[in-house]
Amino acid sequence: MRLLRIVLFALFAAAAQTGWAQAQPEETNVYTPERDISKSVHIFPNPATEFVHVKTEQFPAAKVKLTLHNIIGNQVEIETEIVDEHEIRVKVKDLASGYYLLAVREEEAKYRGTFKFLKR
Repeated sequence: MRLLRIVLFALFAAAAQTGWAQAQPEETNVYTPERDISKSVHIFPNPATEFVHVKTEQFPAAKVKLTLHNIIGNQVEIETEIVDEHEIRVKVKDLASGYYLLAVREEEAKYRGTFKFLKR
């Protein structure tokens, strides 16, 4: 029994010196490009009355493709305008009130995202 205690004590001492027995912190902030890109696209205001702005932080607005669908999936024609290098304005003034889905695509970054907004 005494020999077992000595062996266990020696193992724990060796583990403490090498850092093996120390608690390792969880990696909650792991960098992944997909995660960062998805957080870099914002649409506002929601609900919208006249315009919806699409702000992209990671890629230029000129390379972004937008498609708008009503809540049952039919594609709706929209007018877009590039406001600055990273922002697009979508005219929704003439749309009927209701929920719409705005699909945002950028091919080089392989980004595809869909955002739901309410038009009042």
